[in-house]
Amino acid sequence: MESEDTKKTQEMKTDLNLLLECLKYQMDNAFSQKEALVTIHSICQQNSNASVYFREIGGLMFVKNLAKSSEHSMVKEAALYTLGAIAEKNVYCQQTLCTSELFEDLTWFLSNDSNINLKRMSVYVILVLVSNNRTGQTLVRETGCITVLSRLFRTVISKCELDLSDKNVFQSYQLWSSVCSTLCVCVNNPQNDENQMFCCSLFPHANEWLKNCMKPEIIRPICSFIGLTLANNTYVQKYFVSVGGLDVLSQVLVQLESDSHETLSSAKLAVVVTKTVDACIADNPTFGIVLSKYHIVSKLLALLLHESLDSGEKFSIMLTLGHCTEDCEENQYDLFKNNGLPLMIQALTESQNEELNKAATFVLHNCKKITEKLSLSLGEYPFDENETQQLKDINVKEKNLEEHWRKAKEILHRIEQLEREGNEEEIQRENCQDNISSMNMSIQNTWKHLHADHIGRATKAEDEDKSHSRQFQSYKSHGVMSKACTNDDQMKTPLKSANPVHACYRESEQNKSLYKAKSSCNQNLREETTFEKNFISQSSDHVFKHPVHIAKNIKQQLPVTGCIAVEKSLNSRNFSKLLHSCPYQCDRHKVIVEAEDRYKSELRKLLICNKKILLTPRRRQRLSNESTTPGRIKKRRVRKNFTEEEVNYLFNGVKKMGNHWNSILWSFPFQQGRKAVDLAHKYRKLTKSPMCAASSLEEDCQFSLDF
Repeated sequence: MESEDTKKTQEMKTDLNLLLECLKYQMDNAFSQKEALVTIHSICQQNSNASVYFREIGGLMFVKNLAKSSEHSMVKEAALYTLGAIAEKNVYCQQTLCTSELFEDLTWFLSNDSNINLKRMSVYVILVLVSNNRTGQTLVRETGCITVLSRLFRTVISKCELDLSDKNVFQSYQLWSSVCSTLCVCVNNPQNDENQMFCCSLFPHANEWLKNCMKPEIIRPICSFIGLTLANNTYVQKYFVSVGGLDVLSQVLVQLESDSHETLSSAKLAVVVTKTVDACIADNPTFGIVLSKYHIVSKLLALLLHESLDSGEKFSIMLTLGHCTEDCEENQYDLFKNNGLPLMIQALTESQNEELNKAATFVLHNCKKITEKLSLSLGEYPFDENETQQLKDINVKEKNLEEHWRKAKEILHRIEQLEREGNEEEIQRENCQDNISSMNMSIQNTWKHLHADHIGRATKAEDEDKSHSRQFQSYKSHGVMSKACTNDDQMKTPLKSANPVHACYRESEQNKSLYKAKSSCNQNLREETTFEKNFISQSSDHVFKHPVHIAKNIKQQLPVTGCIAVEKSLNSRNFSKLLHSCPYQCDRHKVIVEAEDRYKSELRKLLICNKKILLTPRRRQRLSNESTTPGRIKKRRVRKNFTEEEVNYLFNGVKKMGNHWNSILWSFPFQQGRKAVDLAHKYRKLTKSPMCAASSLEEDCQFSLDF
């Protein structure tokens, strides 16, 4: 495989060298040069390494000079086309070409009476050099190239009649579209504030285009240009509104929404305009008052119901609704008047798209205050008599609108509760993690005292659990059951079961209610009655039927004591077993169980060399009695003579480790059953032998033994 790739690479290099030579030696043959440039372009597009190699052999700079010096227009066009393709393919080639000299040459091509194709190729090269390149954005402004581009934006095509079926008009439109795309990359990615300030001078001309030509070929490029030019720039956004740009966009959106009922393309185009509107008001919610004059909220709600739109397009519409209603009561009122509240609730209950749910929650949160006003009294809302009468008529036609308002208030209340309790749970979680970390650090030092310490605690837990059981039985007798303790299939409405915001709120309320129930178990009867009243205010009328379900959830909120309840007394023998078998362990007991398991695991690792480690005094005493009982025959070990290899192991071990017999035994492969005392005796006999002095192990015999 490598040889084949190497062969292809070598062929590519050979072809580029020959083509470059062809360019150099065919200066008088424009057609041959054009064909060579087209072939170079094709090779560089197929192989990512070709652009790098072509730059290394000097081909990139030669083509650049050829585009400037050639007398033939077709060669200039082909050279610029090749430069743009190579720079687009490789960032190093882009940086090499990104010079003031080349930008000045391109500006000259655009300023002179060049043909449209040469201007299109020049704009294409500028687009590639500026894209994702701040240096290119700076050079396009400093060399005056952006000034020429803005002039082309205003003059290339006429606003009067845009007949794209005409060949000449279509070529001019292609140049104009390329200019729009180039201006977009001049101001965005990365965002360039100075270029944005320069391009905002084209807003009046863009407004005229939108007013006079409602064709997609014009609306899409202009909306892209406007949206990127004013994105994240409040000054440019204010200028756009001051020249009537937001009014023009609103009028275009109203027209497109009206046409969307007949044509799908109008609905898609209306979403494009919606995104541009959103870019204008995202950082300035007060601009929403301009949209209220055209009832844009009602148009967006109607567009949201279009079946042909996908989830991404609906998200853009809903996000724009959120920014429209963020700081404008007129748009909030328009949302209610046009049945927008049920749509937001439906998005929360039916959609599985997280982004859509967030956008719907954003809209509901913005409408919180006006929801309270409208739900309290229609007379309190500060609108004129006609609007109040209109709202009354809507209430007559839609009898369930008040119910929708009530549900919206409930959802908003849950959102606030979720935010508050989320912060409280985060603090509790951090405290719990700190406590567990401190337990883990101290468990090794206090292991010897854990069993004795927790025997008393477990006994106390038994008494407390019995007391808690009696307390919960008293709640059962009153017929009280919290919503937080019921299963999901017991929820009465689809909103409560499907709404993700409600689900999170319900889980938080469950933990909160259970914690209150546990905390109040130690209070007197009067406090119990007070708690019961508060508990009933958040509960249904069902009978308490799930004590086991409650116990499962209590383990996350209950204090340390009370997680184990037993009928017999605890001692050092059954305490560990009960801890392991308990399904409702608290965090403290979990730490104890884990520490004990680790301790026993370490003991098992010490069972090496068939040595018996006795864990209990009773077992040790029994084995000792068995070994010393009269009349019993003690089994002797089978004698195994030391081999020559073992003797070598022994002397090498003494030489390296001294008289550490256990270390020597574990370091060398002695026969099975060999003990440290065997090594000591053997070494003593060998060193006392008269042959030791004459042997080759004389150096090893100098070690003395203390036996």
